[in-house]
Amino acid sequence: MTDSTVSVPVDRITPTDLTPAARTLPVEMPIAVEYNGIGYAVMMATPVDLEDFAVGFSLSERIIPHVSDILDVNAHETPQGIVLRITIAQDRIEPMLERVRVRVSESSCGLCGLENLEQVARPLPPIEAQLDIAPTAIFAALEGLYDHQPLNKATGGAHAAAFCTPDGAIVVAREDVGRHCALDKLIGALARKGTSPSSGFFLLSSRCSYELVEKTVIAGCPTLVTISTATSLAAERAKAAGLTLIALARRDAMLKLG
Repeated sequence: MTDSTVSVPVDRITPTDLTPAARTLPVEMPIAVEYNGIGYAVMMATPVDLEDFAVGFSLSERIIPHVSDILDVNAHETPQGIVLRITIAQDRIEPMLERVRVRVSESSCGLCGLENLEQVARPLPPIEAQLDIAPTAIFAALEGLYDHQPLNKATGGAHAAAFCTPDGAIVVAREDVGRHCALDKLIGALARKGTSPSSGFFLLSSRCSYELVEKTVIAGCPTLVTISTATSLAAERAKAAGLTLIALARRDAMLKLG
């Protein structure tokens, strides 16, 4: 399978000099998602932890309600990219086809067209889990996040999504060039391990868009922490679902939006 990084020749330019060098870049490539042979989406992602991504993406898209509805995952590499072939249970095919009929965007990071306006406001399940996460736990997780970002250490260009216990210990983390894909990989990893997202909180190294709020709520995680800011729609959706949203989380301060 394709590596997560690639080394390329570069010219390092300073105000006084130009020096040939090499730079490690994160790999980004098309991942075509198929369900039972039917094309669903083409995602731009880093081609690692693809089984986690397959599970998490399927859960986030509400194609399946449980990891056991996925019968098989096969990643087939082609010259153009990777075809991620996911086999789902027979009774999940019709719901998948219905999602195909209403899904216009193929990036999962934006919506296009009038058909999608109703989809933006589709109801989210209310958060049922209630966890009191102390600020000290969030600060502890922020302090430890860098040690769980090997791809970002190597390239400086990858997002991280981490699942943390209520005391701030990071137990699972995944990386990707796309913040949505990193979170899908995390959700999939937790589902495959049998770990409930309701037992801790998510920490993301990115800006908080409404899609990340939706994925978090659908996963059932009660608290989302992001290092960068949140959008207005993300804050609105979080409040409506009962999700505790903390943004601009840094080692010395954070903002609680809901």
